[in-house]
Amino acid sequence: MTEMPPLALDHATAQRFATMTLGHVGREYPGVLQHVLNGPDDARTPSQLHPIFHGSFDWHSCVHGWWQLLRLIRRYPDLAVAPAIRARAAMMLVPDKVAGEIAYLDRPGTATFERPYGWAWALALHDEAARHDAPWATALEPLALLFAARFRAILPRMTYPLRVGTHFNTGFALTLAWDWAATRDPELRAQIAAAVPRWFADNRDCQAWEPGGDEFLSPALSEALVMSRVLDAPTFRLWFDAFLPRVADGQPATLFVPATVSDRSDGKIAHLDGLNLSRAWCWRAIAAALGPAHPVAARAKRAATDHLAASLPHLGSDYMGEHWLATFALLALEVPLPEAR
Repeated sequence: MTEMPPLALDHATAQRFATMTLGHVGREYPGVLQHVLNGPDDARTPSQLHPIFHGSFDWHSCVHGWWQLLRLIRRYPDLAVAPAIRARAAMMLVPDKVAGEIAYLDRPGTATFERPYGWAWALALHDEAARHDAPWATALEPLALLFAARFRAILPRMTYPLRVGTHFNTGFALTLAWDWAATRDPELRAQIAAAVPRWFADNRDCQAWEPGGDEFLSPALSEALVMSRVLDAPTFRLWFDAFLPRVADGQPATLFVPATVSDRSDGKIAHLDGLNLSRAWCWRAIAAALGPAHPVAARAKRAATDHLAASLPHLGSDYMGEHWLATFALLALEVPLPEAR
């Protein structure tokens, strides 16, 4: 029987996550590319195309793998693996390699590359790098500014959000972008503050028909999470109570039942472990935004615990999950459980 890891971040868990992730941020194969071929010269290997983010099976997982590594060594600077992480960061997060990533994005056919998931994680990585006494954030800044500009260009043209539970989810991406823009990009913040209510403010009585068979995000909870960022606390509580009016009674039940993962070697089915972890993150963060006196606090605490218990023991069961799941486990474990009253 697999031992259940702790339900809060601690030194041993951080060491486990960091060791796992350092093992794949530089692992080029197996790898999958989101790549437009404009001619025969564009047929190249992942590391030739992406000087930094060629590991972790795919570009976006490598980006948030680096976010995870930097976050863990900031929170636990004495991790045994920390010197190796810092040494690799000093080798990889440098201006010439960032210039190579930008050169890729300057090619024809890359306007939608990694939109919006990879864009958002690149902003989150830059935000985390800026919290370190190291040159990493300065090196990454041109890449972050490029993706911020792409967000600013697309948001006014997005008539509708994407409510899917995969990489295209609008709410998840804008949650990360909102946090990055707080002290850096007032125009992007204003655009997000206008767009999110325009899409979601009138939503009522969400049925939460989820999960889909390959989802790693909850469309319902991702929407609620970004609304909790954009709205002030009283307005968010009013909106949430109308959006999920029976949630204190455990309805819709689909939001409280962890997903069953039948085959962790199948990359799409393995997404469901990510759903369990991201739901735990959302439940904790939403409950914190609502406050401990809100009727959902106790339910949220139990839901987060149940979802974590379902997937935390399986982060390294297969490379299809190993290359990314620890990031979502970290998101969840970082948020304190609400003290329900």
